[in-house]
Amino acid sequence: MDEAPPEIIELTGSPEQIEQRIESVPDTPAVFAIWAREGTPYLGRTNVLRRRLRRLLTPRSGTSRMLNLRVLAARVEFWLTGSRLESAVLNYELARRHFPGLYRKIVKLPALAYLKVLLANRFPRCQITSKTSSGSAMYFGPFRTRVLAEQFQEQFLNLFQLRRCTEDLSPSPSHPGCIYGEMGKCLRPCQQVVAEEEYRSEVERVTAFLASGGQSMLQRIAGIRDRLSEQLDFEQAAYQHSRYEKVQAVLALRDDLASDVRRIHGVCVTPSAVDNAVELWFVVEGCFHSRSRFEVGASSSAMVPLDARLRQVLAALAPSKYLPRQRDENLALLSRWYHASDRDGEWLPFEDLGQIPYRKLVNAIHRVSARGRSY
Repeated sequence: MDEAPPEIIELTGSPEQIEQRIESVPDTPAVFAIWAREGTPYLGRTNVLRRRLRRLLTPRSGTSRMLNLRVLAARVEFWLTGSRLESAVLNYELARRHFPGLYRKIVKLPALAYLKVLLANRFPRCQITSKTSSGSAMYFGPFRTRVLAEQFQEQFLNLFQLRRCTEDLSPSPSHPGCIYGEMGKCLRPCQQVVAEEEYRSEVERVTAFLASGGQSMLQRIAGIRDRLSEQLDFEQAAYQHSRYEKVQAVLALRDDLASDVRRIHGVCVTPSAVDNAVELWFVVEGCFHSRSRFEVGASSSAMVPLDARLRQVLAALAPSKYLPRQRDENLALLSRWYHASDRDGEWLPFEDLGQIPYRKLVNAIHRVSARGRSY
């Protein structure tokens, strides 16, 4: 996403003139870049821009251990921001542009984890990974930590009979097998107990479970349970209900954002730096697709209903292609904002751009607009 052009302060002229320009800056949240006469800029985020620039650019008498850039600085560029998400995304984009080899350390992106289903393997299995790729594998996540991903994987695999070994199998009746096969938790393709096609059908159940957020299994179990109840077989119905609750317990181990990463679609509704407006951050396939400023004041197309204006915004969104690394980094930004205890805004997921719940989105816009900026 392209950011808006910055406001600029030229650090030329007399000390009094420079001080006046700094004092004219609003003391509000912003992202800024201090440029020297040569080289790369100093990037920063702040909740109090004027105070921060004073500290960095006001001459000091005597020695001080605090960073001061007055002698080196030639100009300041800054962007006022309305939310922590806006500050984080803008800081990330500037760092990636000016420090392509160091930006991940500069913005301190959190290390997320994903459950990966290795579909290219002759006998697919699962593993935990810290990054996605563009291959045939399926990725489920993100999880905030590797520990959370491993906990989910352990309980999730108990619902199926997928292999847990990591070797490249050469099936043979003489293969020693493992404890999971003896416990009935694996179909034992290593010992040729099942054919490759039968094992693949189990893999399809696994991927359907992940893609549907567990609904493929929950709906099937619920159907069996209800049919048994109608037949007055209450003992078996109770057993199926216990299975249903077990699946629900496994799904409760997911992080809130965890899904098939190709199906992570939604919109973040955040406060705007502009009065009587909110920012809409559309996420498609786990990537920030675009940002739209949406006015909600009395003067904002008062004769056009909000949902109609939203449909106009959505109609203008063009298809985009995303690189796996871009998706990982965008999900890291989204996850950090979403899980923050002081999150300023709302996240509204949807199936795809053609199935946006407009009424819920309109309500979220009104709530965020009413709360206003919180930092």
